[in-house]
Order: sequence, then C-alpha cells, then structure tokens
Amino acid sequence: MLKALTFLHDLEEQKHPDLTSAPMEVVPSSWKRLVAPKDQPVDRRYYTLCVLERLHEALRRHDVFVEESTRWGDPRAKLLSGEHWERVRPTICQSLGRKVEPKMEFDEAYRTTAARFPQPGVRLEKVKNKAGQELDSLVLTGLDKVEEQESLRLLRHRVARRQPLVDLPELLLEIQARTGFASEFSHISEGRSRLDDFPTTICAVLLAEACNVGLTPMVRKGIPALERDRLLYVQQNYIRPDTISRANARLVDHQATIPLAQAWGGGEVASADGLRFVVPLRTLNAGPNPKYFGTGRGITLVNYTSDQFSGFKNIVVTGTLRDSLVVLEGLLNKRRASIPRS
Repeated sequence: MLKALTFLHDLEEQKHPDLTSAPMEVVPSSWKRLVAPKDQPVDRRYYTLCVLERLHEALRRHDVFVEESTRWGDPRAKLLSGEHWERVRPTICQSLGRKVEPKMEFDEAYRTTAARFPQPGVRLEKVKNKAGQELDSLVLTGLDKVEEQESLRLLRHRVARRQPLVDLPELLLEIQARTGFASEFSHISEGRSRLDDFPTTICAVLLAEACNVGLTPMVRKGIPALERDRLLYVQQNYIRPDTISRANARLVDHQATIPLAQAWGGGEVASADGLRFVVPLRTLNAGPNPKYFGTGRGITLVNYTSDQFSGFKNIVVTGTLRDSLVVLEGLLNKRRASIPRS
C-alpha cells in the first residue's frame, strides 16, 4: 500500500508518466480488468481509484496509520511501552489476575487443549491469500461420522406418530380458545359492540394476511362469520399495528405460564436480529444506506426473541437509523413489548 502511494506521488512530477513499474500487489482481482485490461497498459485513472479504495479499507482496519491522527492513528501509540511498561507490568498483571509471561500461559493452554483430542484435530497451515502472501490458517479436522442407533430411529418414529395432523385454521382456532387473543382486537372507532362469532372471523383474516393468500380462500358462503363482506369489514376496521401488538403480548404472557417454556428460561433475557430488504419504491419506511443497499433504498426488519423462544416484538427500521437504538427501544419499552417482569 505504501509503495503504491509513493508511486502515485512520484507520478505528479512527471510529464509523461510510465506506469509499467506500478506496484500491482495492491490491485485485487475485482479491479484488474479495469486497471490493467488484457494486452493493454495500466490505466492511471482506475489505478488511482483502486489505490484510494484500498487505502480507505486499510485505514479502517488500522493496517495503515496517519501520524498524530485521533481516528486513523495507531491505537498502540496510547499503550504503555518501554521502561514505563516494564516498571508497572507486574502490578497490572497481578490486578488483572494474569501471568507476567503470556507466552507460557498460551503454550500451557494450547497443550492442555491438544491433549484432550484423541487425534491431532487442530493444526496451523501456511496458505496463500489473493495477494500471494503466506498466512497462518487454523484447520479443524472433520469428526468421524457417528452411526445413528436403531433405538434413536424408533424413538423419532414414535414421537412423529404421536404428533396430531392439524390444519393451520384448526391450530389458530385452538390457540384462540386457550388464550382469548381475539378479544384484543377492537374496532377503529373504539366501539365496544361485538360481532357474532368474531374469533372465527379474526382468525380467518389473520391466516389470510400471514399466508399472503388474500381473503378469497377463506370465504365460505352460508357461514356468516366467513362471508366476504364480514371478512373485509374486519380486515379494514380491526387489523391494526396496535391491536396486533396487544394480541401478541397476550400470547407471549400465556406462553410464559407453560412449564416447558419456563424450563427454557425465565423470560428476562432476549435477543434481537435484523433482516435487511431492498425496497424498489419510495416509501416512508425505506431509507438510503450505501453500506447495505448500494444506490437504492431499503428497510431493516428487527425481530426480538426471548429466552423462552417467543417473538415478542418486531420493528420496521429505515435504512439510516442505527440498529443499537432500535434494539434498546424494543428491550426497554416493556409495556409495548410485553417482556415478562422478573
């Protein structure tokens, strides 16, 4: 990298620069077709852009440093070194519970780990990267295949036979009967009047929305709860983000009472993960983020899962917001997320 920068600096003083001696080790394979096409000389413009891009990557990885720089400087420059470090080293190591000779500690840990393997399962090999440099690579030996026992196959077969075969509508209606989550869906006008056989209608609408099949497969003539007009009316007036959030909170609270879920965890620990999607149209939720969406716009769908394996919240995030803020919003807002209190 430094040779390439020095080479570009020297070109500024030449009227007819010669690029035949340009350092090509800095040019990756993705740039070679532009920098040095087949049977053609090195293109100065593409070579300069390539070096600048690799320089930015090297600065970000702290492979190259800028003297007296706070952001791009050498992070080791702020560490103790020389006589000052040797003088305080025993005190610092003792306060941290570390040995003064780290190489000996690492060697002991390596030998202890290696002795537990029945055969050499871990080794270091020299491999060459795309630039031709030799680097140490950690190689793990594959484990021997363990034959499946007949008793395990028999157990799996017996468990599969005990599992009932149910359709999705039956499963959703049974969960409604156990939890009563349909009562959380209120009319948009906040009216308290209820439709006859409302849980059946709301379950049909939720199934149509979740499976993305529309209302047509749910319509049953002669059944008032499944008439098209009833389904369309409920979809337009009862399905909203706040009602879905309340219904999901009731499901999460009910799952916390199941003994199996309590064996998995106490409900006080959760994890958050996001999926990024490129949105081709301009919407309120989509935003630009060149790191993930290139020149387009996109969204991030953040899902929260508790240690009881219940998804208690999801948020659509624009492409420009920081994920850490969204994670805190979902975990700290207990009322909307319905995190079980410890």
